[in-house]
Amino acid sequence: MKYANVTTEINFILLGLFNHTQTHLFLFSMVLMIFLTSVMGNALLFMLICKDPQLHMPMYFLLSQLSLMDVMLVSTIVPKMAANYLMDTRSISPAGCGTQIFLFLTLGGGECFLLAAMAYDRYVAICHPLHYPILMNQKLCLHMTIGSWLLGGVDGLMQAGTTMSFSYCHSREINHFFCEAPSLVRLACADTTFFELFMYVCCILMLLIPLSLILASYSLILAAVLNMRSTAARKKAFATCSSHLGVVGLFYGAIIFIYMRPKSYHSVAHDKVVSAFYTIFTPVLNPLIYSVRNKEIKGALRKLLEKHFLGHQ
Repeated sequence: MKYANVTTEINFILLGLFNHTQTHLFLFSMVLMIFLTSVMGNALLFMLICKDPQLHMPMYFLLSQLSLMDVMLVSTIVPKMAANYLMDTRSISPAGCGTQIFLFLTLGGGECFLLAAMAYDRYVAICHPLHYPILMNQKLCLHMTIGSWLLGGVDGLMQAGTTMSFSYCHSREINHFFCEAPSLVRLACADTTFFELFMYVCCILMLLIPLSLILASYSLILAAVLNMRSTAARKKAFATCSSHLGVVGLFYGAIIFIYMRPKSYHSVAHDKVVSAFYTIFTPVLNPLIYSVRNKEIKGALRKLLEKHFLGHQ
């Protein structure tokens, strides 16, 4: 079946998150502030972990990769959204749209597996502390990190490639503030039933497999912590794990809400708000959650500030 007026050169229209009202201008300013705070916070955390030899451990290496993914995630979405809003244009090219889908899924999928790797690291550190250097060595840590990036990249490449291969011959208005595969597929004039099923299966694999590993790790951790005789050790273990569980809950809760609900339960307004939550707001929380309750990171920051200020005196 052939479709009339099909072209890949016409830009898509992003309807965006905000209108040009006083209230929305204030909200837009808040989003920009959160974006800048997120980029600076995650970049600082990444730099501290790279520069301080005391933080050259698997747990902090994985955390540095989480920060890198978060910086890239917000930078994939917010600058384009801000440029469109400030210049009062809403267009995005097919190439730009495909790039956003690819990067978003690569980083989102990679973060899912990275959080599972971090849960395994905590499991080994708490349940098998004497065997930690063997069970969580640098080679394994590097393999888990590369695997997270590769699995996310494969998912992003498949979904972005398939999404952009559809014909879009009707309305090219995307009721969103960035190109997200489910929002774009709704505009296709081809039968997308098989692809939507494929996308759903990908979501199950990319979300539920890492989530199952995280839950299994923390079930074993909880059992080990409850059997600890030392109150101080128990408090330290709970403090470390609660930070990670907070990040996991925020990230997974929002993504499962978007990608794994039945189609009949989808609301465009709700989807946009939840998408904003995990693409813009969650990344700014990660450095706060991990650094505020972490003595080693606070110590590394103190040393950096002392070195900087003493060096200029």
